[in-house]
Amino acid sequence: MSSALFSPINLAGLELANRLVVSPMCQYSGDDGCANDWHLMHLGMLANSGAALVVVEATHVERSGRITHGCLGLYSDDNEAALARVVNSARRAGTAKFGIQIAHSGRKGSAQKPWEGPIALKSGQDPWETIAASPLPWGEGWHTPREATEADLVRVRDAFVSATQRALRIGFDEIELHMAHGYLLHGFMSPISNKRTDQYGGSFENRLRFPLSVAKAVRAIVPKGVPLGARITGSDWRDGGLTGDDAVRIAKALKAEGIDFICVSSGGVLAEIRNPTEAGYNVALAARVKKEVGIATRAVGAIIDPAHAEKIVASGDADMVAAARIFLDDPHWGWHAAKALGADVPRPVQYARAGPALWAPAKTKA
Repeated sequence: MSSALFSPINLAGLELANRLVVSPMCQYSGDDGCANDWHLMHLGMLANSGAALVVVEATHVERSGRITHGCLGLYSDDNEAALARVVNSARRAGTAKFGIQIAHSGRKGSAQKPWEGPIALKSGQDPWETIAASPLPWGEGWHTPREATEADLVRVRDAFVSATQRALRIGFDEIELHMAHGYLLHGFMSPISNKRTDQYGGSFENRLRFPLSVAKAVRAIVPKGVPLGARITGSDWRDGGLTGDDAVRIAKALKAEGIDFICVSSGGVLAEIRNPTEAGYNVALAARVKKEVGIATRAVGAIIDPAHAEKIVASGDADMVAAARIFLDDPHWGWHAAKALGADVPRPVQYARAGPALWAPAKTKA
């Protein structure tokens, strides 16, 4: 039995041992943008999860572009040194390659950490001014952002370039631009959050102007052989918002700028919107992008069963499957998924005695 999920893939010059990816997962545990021992433990654990690629959480291009005070950044030498320490240590401990998601929070920034209450920072909690396509709060009780000026857009675009340069110096194997979930770049794309009347608002082409300029600027400095991708919103799940048709158009425009792969997520443009909950709810969106755009795609969204993940890849709906919370629940989920599908993944020699060759219970545990 051969497994499609656990077959190798060449992603724009990057050789990956399988098609299982650990999605970026914010930990809200940084120190003024700097990774620390929590991230060392977290990423070191995931480096041996069985996934061929681990994508580091949304890492922000400027201090005022973070979501919370605990979010990671790549806007200073201290940020860069701290993240390099963590990633280099995780590489030495594990088998996975590492990517990073580069982001700007936009109007969803200046927020409390989720476990403190998913609301905006109050006056005594060191809040900061947020920017967005239009001066519309993300939800009730959230800060009203300032409408981004041309100077803001130049600064942010340059910050994406600078953060990417830092990521390349650290040695990340792939880079992903965060253009989803209601953050700054998605906020420009969606007609729900972008009500501008200048060259950055109104028509579909105008709403994509700034995000595409970021993609173009970053692509210019990322060498071939280092895949550059984007996570996009395939649907806003709201009338008048982005749809699957728009996802195809966005992916085509990004491909024209040299983007190598698309991760198709959804939702997040308004606090009140709730995504569907069924397993693989974004897969059909990813399948459309793959088929109609002809670009490598990554499917994500409540994919927790190995047989389901296998079917997504084997059927051609997506080239890769990304998962998040399942790896928090079971850090070795990739091992168990491989066993269930008749495949194998490398394990640290220190853990070999827990494998089926040396431990009888492992022979029956999927």
